Amino acid sequence: MKRSADVMEQAALKGLRQELDTIVPRVQQVIRQAKQRSSARYPRREKLVSIFEPTTEIIRKGKASKPTEFGKMVKIQEGENQIITDYAVYEKRPSDSELVIAALDAHEKSSVAFAPGGRRCRVLLAKNEAAAHDRGVKRVCIPSRSTKSADRKREQKKRWFKQGQKWRTGCEGRISVLKRRHGLRRCLYRGDAGMKRWVGLGVIADNLTI
Repeated sequence: MKRSADVMEQAALKGLRQELDTIVPRVQQVIRQAKQRSSARYPRREKLVSIFEPTTEIIRKGKASKPTEFGKMVKIQEGENQIITDYAVYEKRPSDSELVIAALDAHEKSSVAFAPGGRRCRVLLAKNEAAAHDRGVKRVCIPSRSTKSADRKREQKKRWFKQGQKWRTGCEGRISVLKRRHGLRRCLYRGDAGMKRWVGLGVIADNLTI
């Protein structure tokens, strides 16, 4: 019995040593960040913002109420009748312009709408529209607020274009429901695998309640 207890004690100590070997370097990194904060020399993408969830990212979306948030970017694709057709949890947050073609591959529709992005999104606007049309999308509603083209401005004032943008705005409500009703506001599982599982279960639960 004593030998069995010793083995269990050694196994427990080994587990604690492994945990310390993981946590100590993270704590040291946080200390380095704190020392360098005043000089702003530490790259934001390399900052460690959570000791227990090291892959957590700094997310800034320009909201007045929440200028800075922490977590992972989640993509939710919604089809007609409020059915979520695809989702993804990204390791590194991509720009909106990089999501268009991949979203089309996952979600073939006769109409597609996206929110206006920054300068890079505008640069890739023509490329994304061409890719959408090549995949059979009949109407592409990607607005360009800075366009100087008269033809482009007339196109964006058409009824079908405005309806597409209204449909996209309605998708925000689906995100709100996922957060409020199905727990996507905060993941209670640990690690990236746990995050993907948590989001997937929330999506399944939401589709089942439609």
